[in-house]
Amino acid sequence: MKEKEILIIETAIKLFALKGFASTSIQEIADEAGISKGAFYLYFKSKDALLYAILQYYFDIIQNRLSMYEEQNIAPREKFTRQLKGLIETLSEHKEFIIMQAREQAIPLNDSVKELIFRMHMESQSFYRNGLLSIYGEKAEPFIWDLAMMLDGIFHSYMKIVLSDEGCLNSRELAEYIMRRMDSLTTGFSNDAPFLSAQKAADLLNKTKAMFMQGRKNIHTTLNEMKKELEHMKDKNDLDVSLEVLIAEAGKENPRIPVIQGMLSNFKGYKAFDQFRSDIAKFYRFEI
Repeated sequence: MKEKEILIIETAIKLFALKGFASTSIQEIADEAGISKGAFYLYFKSKDALLYAILQYYFDIIQNRLSMYEEQNIAPREKFTRQLKGLIETLSEHKEFIIMQAREQAIPLNDSVKELIFRMHMESQSFYRNGLLSIYGEKAEPFIWDLAMMLDGIFHSYMKIVLSDEGCLNSRELAEYIMRRMDSLTTGFSNDAPFLSAQKAADLLNKTKAMFMQGRKNIHTTLNEMKKELEHMKDKNDLDVSLEVLIAEAGKENPRIPVIQGMLSNFKGYKAFDQFRSDIAKFYRFEI
C-alpha cells in the first residue's frame, strides 16, 4: 500500500471516529490529509471504497501482529497468550478503528463490505478455536465452539475497559488472567455436554451470514434515497434542512431519538417519504 493511501486511510478513520461516516465529507478528509480532492480520487473512487480499504488495512495489521508469533519456537500456551497480548495492544493502539465500528449504523454496508466484515469475524473465531485446541487438545475438542464463543465474549468485555482507559490494565496480565479463566471453563466442561456442536455452529453461521448479507435497510442508504427524492421536489419547504439534521444526527455515536422523531415529523404528509419515515423509525425502534 502506498504512503499516500495510508495517510488518507489514517486521516479518514480519525474523522469518522470523531464525526461519523455520514457526516464526514471527502473534502474534509482531503483537507485534513493536506491533499486536493482530485488527489483523493486518484486513490479511492468513493467514500465506500475508502471504507473497504480501511477495514482491510486494520484487518491486515491485526493478522500481521498475530502471525509474528507463529514461527517462534514456544509452547502453545505461551504463544497464544502472547497473541492475546498483541491483540489487546493492537486494538488499543488503533482504538479509532473500534470507535468507527461502533458507528456501524451510519456506515453503508454494501455487499463487499459485508463480506469483509463477515470474513473478519470468521477469522477471529478460527483464531480462538485453533489456539484453544493447541493448548487443551482432545479434551476440549467437543466443546471448542462453546469455548471460542466464551473467549470472544470475555475478551471483548475487557477490551471495553482497556479502550476507555488504556493505562488501567496491563496487557500481559490481562492475557494471562483470561487464560486462567479458560482453564476453569475447560475443566468445568468435564461433566457436561457441549451446547454448540460443530454442525449446529456451522448451521448458525450460515444463517447468520444469510441474515447479515440481506440485512435490514441501512440508515445511510435510506437517507441517501431521501436526498435523491428531495432533489426532484420544486417546493421543498425547508425539508432539505430537516434532512441535513437527520444525516448529522445519524452520524453521531449516540443519535438523539427525539431529534430524529422531530425531523421525521416534518416529512409527514409527503407521500413520497412515507416509506423512508417508516424505515428510519423501524431502524431506531420507535413508532411514528
